[in-house]
Amino acid sequence: MDIRLARIDDRLIHGQVATVWSKECLVDRILVISDEVAKDPLRKFMLREAAPPGVFAHVLPVERFLAVNEQQLFENEKVMLLFTGPAEAARLVHGGLKLKSINIGGMSFSVGKKMITNFISVDEKDISAFSYLAKQGIELEIRKVPTDRKVSLMTLLKKEKSVTT
Repeated sequence: MDIRLARIDDRLIHGQVATVWSKECLVDRILVISDEVAKDPLRKFMLREAAPPGVFAHVLPVERFLAVNEQQLFENEKVMLLFTGPAEAARLVHGGLKLKSINIGGMSFSVGKKMITNFISVDEKDISAFSYLAKQGIELEIRKVPTDRKVSLMTLLKKEKSVTT
């Protein structure tokens, strides 16, 4: 599997992903990895329908993705992985998936979360997952679209005093 982009964006497949990122990365498949979304038939249907023409979309729980990856079912595919939050990405990496970089595109504000940019909010669980990913040597970069300047999430969290070195 040729992972062209791993992205955290709680909106999952939407305009920026469907029209900009999928074309920039030249992907054949978008794989949404989420235990919660995989349990929701309507949401799964809507996400499959939101995929751009010529790109297949699938929604898989974390454990199913790890099994699919081990069986190399998408061995010759160019894929984009989408996550609603960092916990799923951390579970995949802990399960053996190799990632070089994760793009953070959007994490909505909710009670208990702290805004660190105008489109990214985190809580302690998110910070813990991001810290784990960073310790694995994975670049954590913030960009809404490919033409935006990369901003290091961990540098931003350190400035916010949300994490220590």
